[in-house]
Amino acid sequence: MDDLKRYIREVPDFPKPGILFYDITTLLADPLALRMTVDRFVWQFAHLEVDRVVGIESRGFLFAPILAYNLNAGFVPVRKPGKLPAATWRQGYDLEYGTDAIEMHQDAVVAGHRVLIVDDVIATGGTARAAAQLVEQAGGTVLGLGFIVELGFLAGREKLGGYEVSSLIQY
Repeated sequence: MDDLKRYIREVPDFPKPGILFYDITTLLADPLALRMTVDRFVWQFAHLEVDRVVGIESRGFLFAPILAYNLNAGFVPVRKPGKLPAATWRQGYDLEYGTDAIEMHQDAVVAGHRVLIVDDVIATGGTARAAAQLVEQAGGTVLGLGFIVELGFLAGREKLGGYEVSSLIQY
């Protein structure tokens, strides 16, 4: 899957000095790269009987609905606090310098739903872990987590022990 790396733009010192940012907008802009990414995601998860695909705000929103469509599943957005209009479940998580939280509608996933969680990048794994906890709080089962890019040097996969984790590109 490393052939997709050539479509990822590396931006030094973004969003702050010392950070190397892996920008997927160049992958999204290329029709072949976008198709390859979606097709590989679908292929990785086609064997699962998925009821819902959770997309984590914001770049997870780019791929989760497409995967949901291709897997004949529903799409569920997981957002920053205060962005969803109905009753929500909230899950906090730790950041490098502080905390944050995400929310999901309480009726978006129910007991027995089989759920795939999707985001663009797995870094430290905190957001993905929080999304998995939301799904489980609602009574769903996490079948796996899929990412375009995995920053292995940040060891996010370790925070997701017990879950099937798939990534298309590893750094």
